[in-house]
Amino acid sequence: MTVYRRLAVLGLGIVFAQCWMDRASAADAPQGYPDHTIRIIVPFPAGGTADTLPRIVGQYLSKRWGQPVVVENKSGAGGNIGAAYVATSPADGYTLLASPPGPLAINDSLYKPDSLGFKPPDLEPVTVLGAVPNVLDVRPGFPAKTAQELIAYAKANPGKVSFASQGNGSTSHLTGILFQKLTGTQMVHIPYRGTAPALQDIMASNVDLFFDNLGSSLSLQQSDKLRILATGGKKRDPSLPDVPTLEEAGVASFESSTWFAVVAPPQTSPAIVQYLNQQINEVLALPEVKEQFAKIAVEPVGGSIAETIKFLAAERDKWRSVVKSANISVE
Repeated sequence: MTVYRRLAVLGLGIVFAQCWMDRASAADAPQGYPDHTIRIIVPFPAGGTADTLPRIVGQYLSKRWGQPVVVENKSGAGGNIGAAYVATSPADGYTLLASPPGPLAINDSLYKPDSLGFKPPDLEPVTVLGAVPNVLDVRPGFPAKTAQELIAYAKANPGKVSFASQGNGSTSHLTGILFQKLTGTQMVHIPYRGTAPALQDIMASNVDLFFDNLGSSLSLQQSDKLRILATGGKKRDPSLPDVPTLEEAGVASFESSTWFAVVAPPQTSPAIVQYLNQQINEVLALPEVKEQFAKIAVEPVGGSIAETIKFLAAERDKWRSVVKSANISVE
């Protein structure tokens, strides 16, 4: 089952959440929760979709609860620093993690267990905020004007084309590895500490290409600060109807998407996790939240805790297979 099919199943949670919209009340919450500031840790720098989504959702949660919901960025080590911080925080529901796949579904296949500082399966899944296809960005002056031209150029210049990533083992890194494998090209990997610095360098023409998620790159494409040559979805994205998928461009079986999930520290009270799941699902169902997500090309997902657990487990299995087949290690 593809990422988007699995996420479509999770997305049914939003439909059900709309039926609950008027049910949320203080009586639904665990006794006294929340009664002070909730922090959402993002394990990457500010400026990317991973940072934007929890800020949108946090704003509406704050209005509901009458308590501040703040986003803090703790980046480094492919997202492991922020994830380990949450994993070792008190299991009281006041410190949460909002993250793309890296720390939750990829890094335990890349790093030695004792170097992670946490065990991803031990984190308590809450829900999936949203999903977005990855896209192939190139710097403004890159000579290739299409994905086919890029592949031909890279084949003719092995080891001379550079590709940025959000960090070693990130989805953008593994997408670049997958692209090379399927196209028979050889490029130079340049890891960054998140989406924002990678985008800054591609706009400055310091790196040739970047497999970013559409949400972060769309406005930059529209303002001609970079060019999107293709998307990684199974079908063309409505935001870019004239841009082909990489499969359409001749890269058979290529699919790459990014999702963003919320988890809590290990052993957080089931009542708190269930309450957070309900509240976030209801926020994701709000028309104004859907509209804000759409502006950055993100599809809200949501879903039950059981569905989220199943989805994350399937994603870990998928990425473990990719990492093993490519013999990738960051240590």
